[in-house]
Amino acid sequence: MKKLILYLSLLSVVLLDACKTEDYVWENWSYTAVPLVAVNTSKSALPTVATATTSFFDLGAANLGAQEFEYTLKWEGFGKAEVKSIQVYLGFVKAPATGNPAYPIVLSQPGGVYPSVTQYPLPSRVVAADKLYETVTQFPKTFTVTAAQMAAFTGTNLSTVVQNDYFVFKFTLNLADGRQIAGFQENVCDEARGEVGDCRVGVRFRRK
Repeated sequence: MKKLILYLSLLSVVLLDACKTEDYVWENWSYTAVPLVAVNTSKSALPTVATATTSFFDLGAANLGAQEFEYTLKWEGFGKAEVKSIQVYLGFVKAPATGNPAYPIVLSQPGGVYPSVTQYPLPSRVVAADKLYETVTQFPKTFTVTAAQMAAFTGTNLSTVVQNDYFVFKFTLNLADGRQIAGFQENVCDEARGEVGDCRVGVRFRRK
């Protein structure tokens, strides 16, 4: 009886495979690494939470240009992948009229650990407006930049910035095996769900 069951099982696999007419991209999956960031919340001009991977500039402060944003970048390969370098891109985004995340940051319940919504749009692909800021080869790497420095790099006039506009850093991984990983999706870097990676990190303009 056991031999008959095994034979029928193998026959089913053969028949199913013979009926397969389409090859899907997702069938050729492989392991990758993910970028990880840690925001220095003490540098934020307004209160924030570490799990939101976001900081704030106080739009109403006289020292707006001198306010700092700091974060540390590293990666995790889970013993399956190695990172050779990470390309760090920086862009400035004008906030939409609606749909911006609430402030103060609302933490999800139950648990009260992660923000209830994503702080920046997903998916987080590098677009034409994003400029290569640095290619990092030594980790962890800490970035400390002022609002004025980011404005100069992106060609942004700080006098025209309004509530909820933001600077955002995005990451593209260059793996040791030659692959380049970009365009991270919701199932990789959604801070509202405590996902495994951080494909972007940013600093938003707000008023107290």
